[in-house]
Amino acid sequence: MTEFWELSFIEKQTMWGFEPTDSAIIVKDFFLERNVKEILIPGVGYGRNAKVFTDNGIDVTGIEISQTAIDLARQNGIDFTIFHGSVTDMPFNHKQYDGIFCYALIHLLNPQERAKFIQDCYNQLKPNGYMIFTTVSQKAPMYGKGKQLAKDYYEVMEGVKMFFYDANSIQQEFEQYGLVELSELDEPTKHAENKPPIKFIMITCKKVL
Repeated sequence: MTEFWELSFIEKQTMWGFEPTDSAIIVKDFFLERNVKEILIPGVGYGRNAKVFTDNGIDVTGIEISQTAIDLARQNGIDFTIFHGSVTDMPFNHKQYDGIFCYALIHLLNPQERAKFIQDCYNQLKPNGYMIFTTVSQKAPMYGKGKQLAKDYYEVMEGVKMFFYDANSIQQEFEQYGLVELSELDEPTKHAENKPPIKFIMITCKKVL
């Protein structure tokens, strides 16, 4: 699995660029409005979605499985703490954060991994903290393509397994973790103008004890 992600990252590192996603910009504004000071970004990659937070005075800690991505982040001046490993091995520290932002990762996990990941993220939130996930929607064109592994779970290409969320599955998986809202989002593919936007859902939870 690690080898796949290393290869995927090497293939994509020159095409995604360093411009943050619209999701990251939206979440940055959301966090700033709520005076969020410290966040955790599981799956931080090479930091293109992190810089928009650090540039606005928010402290970031990352988790990243790809050493290649971490090295590229360092080469580009990103110096915050990045734990090298899989999000399935969380927690890497026992710090609690004001916010957690996870972009386009949770749908790559199997049911058991997703359940643990959501719980681990929730555990690392401070009271009244927010965790926000962007995940692929069943409205995405690749939904239903490839080999079906379980309900709404497909191997869309060799080695790439994806779970496609809708409102019902979000309710089932996130309701007990302070689900506040979900919103549909067409994420532009800024690196490829001719490609259609990605059909995402943004999931927002708040830890209220």
